[in-house]
Amino acid sequence: MSYKNFPMVSKVVFGRGSFNQLGDILSPKRLNVKAPFIYIVDDVFQGNSWLTSRIPLSYDDKIYYISANEEPKTSQVDELVEEIILTYKALPSGIIGIGGGTIMDLAKAISIMLTNEGESKEYQGWDLVKKPAIYHVGIPTISGTGAEVSRTTILTGPHRKLGINSDFTPFDQVVLDPELTKDVPKDQWFYTGMDCYVHCIESLNGTYLNSFSQSYGEKALELCKEIFLEDTLSKDESNDKLMMASWHGGMSIAYSQVGVAHAMSYGLGYLLGVKHGVGNCIVFEHLEEYYPEGVAMYKVMREKHNITIPKGICSNLSDKEFDIMIDVALSLEPLWENALGKHWKKTITRDKLKELYLKM
Repeated sequence: MSYKNFPMVSKVVFGRGSFNQLGDILSPKRLNVKAPFIYIVDDVFQGNSWLTSRIPLSYDDKIYYISANEEPKTSQVDELVEEIILTYKALPSGIIGIGGGTIMDLAKAISIMLTNEGESKEYQGWDLVKKPAIYHVGIPTISGTGAEVSRTTILTGPHRKLGINSDFTPFDQVVLDPELTKDVPKDQWFYTGMDCYVHCIESLNGTYLNSFSQSYGEKALELCKEIFLEDTLSKDESNDKLMMASWHGGMSIAYSQVGVAHAMSYGLGYLLGVKHGVGNCIVFEHLEEYYPEGVAMYKVMREKHNITIPKGICSNLSDKEFDIMIDVALSLEPLWENALGKHWKKTITRDKLKELYLKM
């Protein structure tokens, strides 16, 4: 039996106001005055001096403001990498992602592609990256995706939506400052929070489950129940705990895998551009057959917070479009095996997936 020798984030700082330590954290990592730190920042913060004025810029450091309205694409990664290489003629000292899952995945992918030849689509899959990434830092401003801790970076490529899963993907440093999540809109807070919740349900009900995954998954699930079902927490406490739930949920997958909701959500994301968190919610509504207790509890949470989930997004699709989504979902074999075991192909047919997508 060979066990995964799994890489973790090597340094993490947690606490309200810890973002202010970023300058002290980065300065020893600067290679020289010609090697800048590149900040990839969600463009919702453009003009928000409360956050941007605290980014410790010096020398040739640069901020790229990037819209997170769409999931990250391989073409977008390649364009940014090319621009950075052509602008600086030397490798940056590091890449710092400040934002949600989309921005953190972009930062991880850029840091990998600055040292690995070719295009990022060639690295979509498991353990295809050959050279270590440059130094990279993740600073989440919304909680739930687990992108801050995972060994993958989810990208939509020309042929599939799939992560660059590698030992070189995880961040070297993560800054967990719950204060940065204070202005997240309520529906967004719910969707990414449910991403974390679904991670837990899929990990804890999967065939890959072991004590490592279970201990993290159970803690994340306990926090999700407290945050989304109880009325005992202040907003600050809720934000603190959701940041930790996201971390633990991400860790629970590290040694296991996600399942049916994520596989089908990737299909929606690839074809229709549905954002990952809301995609998980749309799919999870219809998965009682696979996760009866998890879906029932999810519906209580949705009603309690008065969240409306989009409906009918697949109602006018052609057979060809359904086939595209089904191909993407079926290509994620480890997710299906985790959800249903080695013989999953006997029960998950194209007709079965089409029947589920038609409900969405």
